[in-house]
Amino acid sequence: MAIDDTDRSIIRCLEADARMSLRSIASEIGVSLGTVSNRLKKMESSGVIKGYKIQIDPEKVGWGLTVVVGLRIEKGRLLELQRTIAEDPRVLGVYDVTGEFDSMIVARARDRVDLDDLSKTVLSMNGITRTVTHFVLNTVKEQPTSVP
Repeated sequence: MAIDDTDRSIIRCLEADARMSLRSIASEIGVSLGTVSNRLKKMESSGVIKGYKIQIDPEKVGWGLTVVVGLRIEKGRLLELQRTIAEDPRVLGVYDVTGEFDSMIVARARDRVDLDDLSKTVLSMNGITRTVTHFVLNTVKEQPTSVP
């Protein structure tokens, strides 16, 4: 589905406040309530909009550490190990990458003990030949991709 400027405006409103009423969106972008409703239904059914989520502060709910980990994985084991790693609830993202590593993960841990457990159970599985863990010191920006 191709999206136009009206769709982009609707998405931007919802990114700012996913609980914004359809009437408020219509008023803000200068279209009818019906237009907003129809456009939202179309974007939802086509998968442009996948859902509506809350945004929490990880530290305030107990996730004290964020790490980015580079993994080298044995040839032929990449997909299998990525799927297994992705199942851990501490893992936020698993990525195929170019460069020195085969895969990168972003994960959160409650504390050093939890990170130690993640390292010993998930990041040291048979088939992972090397890991390099980077601690995130400060988060400058963290948000989902927006519409261009």
